[in-house]
Amino acid sequence: MAEPLQWARDKWQSMVSAEGNNDVTIQQPAKTTSKHRIVIPCLGHFKEEYEKVSHLYQNNRIRTTKYRLWNFVPKNIFEQFHRAANLYFLFIVLLNWVPVVEAFRKEITMIPLIVVLTIIAVKDAVEDYAKYQLDKKINNIVTQVYCRNKKTYVEKFWKEVKVGDFIRLLCNEEIPADMVLIYTSDGDGICHIETSSLDGETNLKQRQVVRGFGEQETEVDPENFASRIECEAPNNDLTRFRGFMEHPDQERVGLSKDNLLMRGCTIRNTTVVVGIVVYAGHETKAMLNNTGLRYKRSKLEKNVNRDIIWCVLLLVVMCSIGAVGHGFWLGAHPDPPLYSSGKQIAPALGAFFMFWTMIILLQVLIPISLYVSIEFVKLGQIYFIRNDLDLYHEPTDTGIRCGSLNIAEDLGQIEYVFSDKTGTLTENKMVFRRCSIAGMEYGHEENAKRLESYLDYDDEEDEEGIRASYSTLKRPSRFSTCKPGCFQSARSLSRLFSSTSALRTSISRTTQMAFSSPIETDVVPDEVLERKLRRVTFKSYTTSEVIGLTPETVYIAEFFIALAICNTVVVSTPDQPQRKRRWTAKTRLPTSHFMDLKQIFHKFSARKISPTSARSSGTGTGGSESESDRSHKLSIFRVKFPSSLSDQSSSSESPSNSIISGHDQTETSSRFKEMSPGNGPGSSPEGDLFYEAESPDEAALVYAARAYQCRLQSRSPEVVTVQLEPLGLLTFQLLHILPFDSVRKRMSIVVRHPILNHIVLYTKGADSVIMDLLQKEPTGIKKIDAQMQRIKARTQRYLDDYAAQGLRTLCVAMKVLSDEEYNEWLKGHYAAEHNIECRDGMLLESMQRLENQLTLLGATGIEDRLQEGVPETIEALRKAGIKIWMLTGDKSETAINIAHSCKLLAPTDHIFILQSDHLDSCSLKMDKILGDIKWKESYQASHLRVPDSSVAQIPEFTAALVIDGATLEFALHDSMASKFLQLTTCVRAVICCRATPLQKSKVVEKIRKELKVMTLAVGDGANDVSMIQVADVGIGISGQEGMQAVLASDFALSQFRHLSKLLFVHGHWCYTRLANMILYFFYKNLAYVNLLFWFQFFCGFSGTPMTDYWSLIFFNLLFTSVPPVFYGVLDKDVSAEVLLHLPELYKASQKNEPYLFSTFIVNLLDAFYQSLVCFFIPYWTYSGSDIDLYSFGSPINTSMFFTILLHLVIESKSLNVAHFSVLAGSVFLFFSIIGTFGATCILCNPPANPYWIIQKHLSTPRFYLVCILATLLALLPRYLFRVIQTTAFPTPLLKAKNLEGRILTGRRSLMRSASVARS
Repeated sequence: MAEPLQWARDKWQSMVSAEGNNDVTIQQPAKTTSKHRIVIPCLGHFKEEYEKVSHLYQNNRIRTTKYRLWNFVPKNIFEQFHRAANLYFLFIVLLNWVPVVEAFRKEITMIPLIVVLTIIAVKDAVEDYAKYQLDKKINNIVTQVYCRNKKTYVEKFWKEVKVGDFIRLLCNEEIPADMVLIYTSDGDGICHIETSSLDGETNLKQRQVVRGFGEQETEVDPENFASRIECEAPNNDLTRFRGFMEHPDQERVGLSKDNLLMRGCTIRNTTVVVGIVVYAGHETKAMLNNTGLRYKRSKLEKNVNRDIIWCVLLLVVMCSIGAVGHGFWLGAHPDPPLYSSGKQIAPALGAFFMFWTMIILLQVLIPISLYVSIEFVKLGQIYFIRNDLDLYHEPTDTGIRCGSLNIAEDLGQIEYVFSDKTGTLTENKMVFRRCSIAGMEYGHEENAKRLESYLDYDDEEDEEGIRASYSTLKRPSRFSTCKPGCFQSARSLSRLFSSTSALRTSISRTTQMAFSSPIETDVVPDEVLERKLRRVTFKSYTTSEVIGLTPETVYIAEFFIALAICNTVVVSTPDQPQRKRRWTAKTRLPTSHFMDLKQIFHKFSARKISPTSARSSGTGTGGSESESDRSHKLSIFRVKFPSSLSDQSSSSESPSNSIISGHDQTETSSRFKEMSPGNGPGSSPEGDLFYEAESPDEAALVYAARAYQCRLQSRSPEVVTVQLEPLGLLTFQLLHILPFDSVRKRMSIVVRHPILNHIVLYTKGADSVIMDLLQKEPTGIKKIDAQMQRIKARTQRYLDDYAAQGLRTLCVAMKVLSDEEYNEWLKGHYAAEHNIECRDGMLLESMQRLENQLTLLGATGIEDRLQEGVPETIEALRKAGIKIWMLTGDKSETAINIAHSCKLLAPTDHIFILQSDHLDSCSLKMDKILGDIKWKESYQASHLRVPDSSVAQIPEFTAALVIDGATLEFALHDSMASKFLQLTTCVRAVICCRATPLQKSKVVEKIRKELKVMTLAVGDGANDVSMIQVADVGIGISGQEGMQAVLASDFALSQFRHLSKLLFVHGHWCYTRLANMILYFFYKNLAYVNLLFWFQFFCGFSGTPMTDYWSLIFFNLLFTSVPPVFYGVLDKDVSAEVLLHLPELYKASQKNEPYLFSTFIVNLLDAFYQSLVCFFIPYWTYSGSDIDLYSFGSPINTSMFFTILLHLVIESKSLNVAHFSVLAGSVFLFFSIIGTFGATCILCNPPANPYWIIQKHLSTPRFYLVCILATLLALLPRYLFRVIQTTAFPTPLLKAKNLEGRILTGRRSLMRSASVARS
C-alpha cells in the first residue's frame, strides 16, 4: 500500500510543478492583503475573536487543477484563443459566413479549427483530470486536530485543517500545514525534520519550540493556551519566518524559521510534536514555491513567428493580385455570367470582395497544423532525452530531468556557458587537506596518501577498494595505549571488517547520508599536530590567564573546538523509516506512553553546567557516563565500524523501517552503550557518530575535528557537548547561532565556555572577511601584539599557498566577551528579533556589531576535486565554439587553479587580472588591458607573416580575464558595460571571483541582452538559482547542495560531463529536426496553395478551386501532416558517436545554418516551382479536352501529393522502417479517403459532383503518366541541388556523414570477409 501512495504523492508534486503561478492563484485568490497576520487559536475562550478572523484565511484544501467541470469548455476555448494563429483562423471562419465573400461551404471551413481546438482540449482535460485525482488523494490524508467541543484530538482530513488549529503529529508523519512548534516530546524542546520534499536535502534539520514552552514536562493542553501569534503575511521564502507570540501579560516572544514546521516536511527522531497552524493550503510556503514551469520562448520559435509574418505578407500580395485580376476581369466583361444572380457589380467593389474571398481560399498558406505538430515533435524529442541511458548516473541513481518542454531546440544554439565552480565543475565532496593554527602550518602528508589511494577506487561501487585503503591508512585512537604514530597492521584492522555483511551495512548507511562518503569522513591526523594537542590541559588555560600570552596548545584546542561546534550539524541516525501517511483511521499508541517516555528523558536532561561540573565530568568516569545517558535522548547513535559488531550482529539487528517505541529505544541505547568503548577520558562514550550537515564544508570540518578526538557528541537548543580527549567531556551553554549569509560571508556561535567561564564568540568564514575583522588596536603589551601580528602574517601566507593549490580556504577566529559587553549587545539583538518589518536589517546590523575585534585561531584548506570528465567536456565545448565563464564565490587563486585543472585556462593563456576599488580606475585598467591585447595580437600577426620556420612555431596568442566581485560591480555599471563586454569578447575565458548570486544573474543577463547571444547557465546550489532563471537555458546539477537549482532549472543533470551529449547530440538533433520540419511545413503549404492561385488565372479570378472542398481541407490537415512529425522526431543527420567525437559540428546549429532566412526563401521558391510544374503539366495534357473541373484537379492534387512526400524523402538524412511505414500509411489514407468519398458522396460538394472521378482516373494510363512526369520534373532541381551539394560543396556535417558511411561500409566488408574465412 505504501508504494502506490508514495507514487501518488510524487505524481502529484510533478503535476503541481507543471502549472505556473496562475494555476494556483486563480483557484483560491488571497483573502488577505495586509503585511501582518494575526493567528487566533481555535479554542472556546477565543471563539468570538476566532470567528472574526477565520474567514479571512484560506483552509488547507489545495486545488492545482485549472478547470472545473462547468467551466472547462468556455475557459479552455478562451485560453486557446490567446494564440494568434487560432484567432486568425477564427477570423477566416467568420469571414466565410459573409455571403458576398463566401469561398467554401460554411461548415467545411470550421473543420480545421475545430480539429485543432479539440486535440488541445482533450490533452488539457486529461492532464487536469489527473491533477484532480491526485489533489483529492492528498486532501484526504488523515491527521490529528484538536476539537474544542470534544476537548481532545480527533482525526480529520488535511482539507479540513484551518489556521489556528492545533495539530498533533507522530514520528515519520508528514506535516499538513505550516505551523508554529509549541511542544515536542524531546526534553530539550527540539524536533528533527526532513525537508527533502521542499529542497531535496535528506539531511535532518533541527527545529525548536517557542521560547518559554521548552521547559514543560507534559504535553501542552490547548485549553490552557492563551497566547496570540502575529506573523508576516504568506510568502514563498523558505529561509525566513518573522513574527512574535504575545502572551496574556503582554510579553512578546520572537518567532523565526527555527520555530516553523513547514507543510510537506516529515517528522524524524521525535515521538510527538504539537503545533498551531499559521498558514494553510495555498498560503503555505511549500505551495507558494510550486511556481511550476516557466514559459520560455525558444529562438527558433521567434524565427518562426517572423517567417509567419512574411507568409502573411505573401498571402496579402497573392490576394491583392487576385483582387486586381478580378477587377480587370469584371471591367472586361460587363455582362454578368449566367450562374450569377444577374446583378451588375462595380469592378472596384468586386475586387474588394474578391480580396476577402481569396483570403478564405488561400488560408492554408498560414499553417494551422504547424503549432500542433511542433508540440508533438517536442514531446517526442523530450521522450528520447529522458530515456537516454548515457545521461543516467548509476551511483546516485539519477537521470536527466526536463523541466521546460518548449526550449529543447535551444540546446543546439548555445554560444555562452556560465558555470558555477563548487559542485558543478567539482564533486562538492569536501576533503580536509591542510590547516594552519597559530601561524604554524600542518601539511597532513599521511592524509594526502590516503586521498591518493582513494583515486583508484570508487567509494560507492568498490567496497573491497575502500576496505583496503581504509585498512592501510586508518590509524587507531591516538590517545589509547598504542605508541604514538604507529599504524595498526592489516590483520588487526581486518577485524573491523570481519563480517562482509556488516561492512556493506555500514557503507549503505553512510551513503544514504549527505556528505558522508569515506573519502570525506576518514581523515588521517598530522602526527606533529596530534602530539601538540595531546599536551593541552586545564593548566594551559590557567597559564594563559596568568601570563597574558596564549600558549600554542590553547590555540590548537580552541581551533578544534570551533571546528566542532561552530556549525548547525545534527547528530542523528542515518537510517530513517519511510514517512507515514494515513488515509484511514488507525489505532494510536496511548498518550501516556509518550508522556512517560518524555519524563524519562527529562530526568537525563542536563541543563546549564558550570565550568566546575564540566571539569569533573571530563576527568571522572561518572560524569562522563551521565552525559552519555543524557545524549541518548536526542537520537540513537550507530557505531560506524565497531570491533564487536560481528559478535553482536545476530542479536542487535532490528528492522530498518520500524518505529522504535520508548521502551525499545531505551534498550537499543543501552545496547549501543555496551558496544562502545569505555567512558573514561581515553575513549568516546558514544563511539563513532554520524553527522548530518547542511553543507559539505561543515561536514568536512566536523569530521576533521573528530579525527583529532574532538568529537561533537550532541547538540540541543541550549547546550553543545564535545568530547575533547585531553580535557574530557565539555558542555558549552549555547546562547546564540548567527547563521551564514552571503552578505557577511561567515557564521558565528555564541557560547559560555566551560573552562574559561566567559562568553565566547566562535566565527568561521571567508578569509577576505575575517582578516578585516581581526583586532587592530594594539593591546600595549609587545609580546601579545607581536604574537598576533606574526600569526596574522603567517596565516595569510598559508592562505595564499592553499588558494594557489586550488584548496577552499576558511578562517577560524574567536572573541572573548565580558558579561557587560554581552548584555549590552543582547538588548539590541532582542529588539531586532521582535521586530517584524525591519527584522532582517536590524539582525544583520546586530550580528556585525558583535563580530569584530576577533582573535585569529587559524585557517583550513579543503579540497574539492573535479568531477569525472570535466576537463574533456570543457575542451569539447571550446572546440564547439562556445565561450565559457566561471562564476564563483571563491577567491581568485583558488578559481585560477581549478580553471587550469579543468582546462578552462590553457598553459599558454595570458591571464589579465582586473581589480579596482573605484569606477574611474576600473575604466583605466580596462583600457590598458584592451591595449595590451590588441598590441600583442598585432605583434604576433606581423611576425607570423614572416616566412621563417622558427616563427611558425609561435603559438597563437590567447588571453583570459579574472575579475573579482567588487570590480565586477563597477564593470556592470551602465557607463562601463559596453567597454567590459568589448574586453570579454577579446579573451577566450572569463573568471568572476567572489561573485554574489545577484552579480551572477546580472552578468548573464547583460551578456544575453547586449551581445544578442544564446546563453546557458549551469549550477548546483541555491546561490545559482537567479542566473539559471535568467539564462536562455538553465541547467541544474543534482549534487550535494539540495534541489533548489534543479527545481529552478530547465534541465537537470547529475554530472557536468553529461552536458556534452545534451548539447552536441540532443541539442543538435532537436534543433536541426525541428528547423527542417518547420521549413518543410512552410514549403508544402505554399506549394499546395499555389495550385489554387495558378488556377485563378484561368477562371477569371473568381475564387473557384479546381478540387472539392473536402480534399482541400484534408490535404494539409490529414494526408500530409503525419510524415513531417515522424521526420521531426526520428531524423538523424549524423550519429551520436560522430557528434561527440567532432564537437566542431555543433557550430552548424549554433550559427542557425539549418534555418537561415536564405534557406526559408529557397524553400518558398522551390514551392513556387514545384506548384508550377504540378499545375501546368496536367493543364497542357488536358488542354482542349472536355474534362470537367474536378477531373482536371484530381491529377494536379495527386501529383502534388507525391511530390510533397518524395520531397520529404530527399530531405531526410536517415530513412528506416518507421519512415517508410508512415509514408505508405499516408498514401493508403489518401487513396482510401478520396476513393470512398468519390464512390459514396454523390451530392456532397454542390454544385459540382466529385462522384467516381478518382476511380475513372485510376483506370487510364494518362493519369499515371501525368502524375509520374509532373512529380519527377518537380523534384529534379531539389534532387540535383542535394547531389551537387553532397559531392562538390559538402558542409562539415555532410563530410562527417560521408565519413561515417564509409566507416560502416568498411566494417561490414571486414565482417563478411571474417565470416567467409571462418567458413
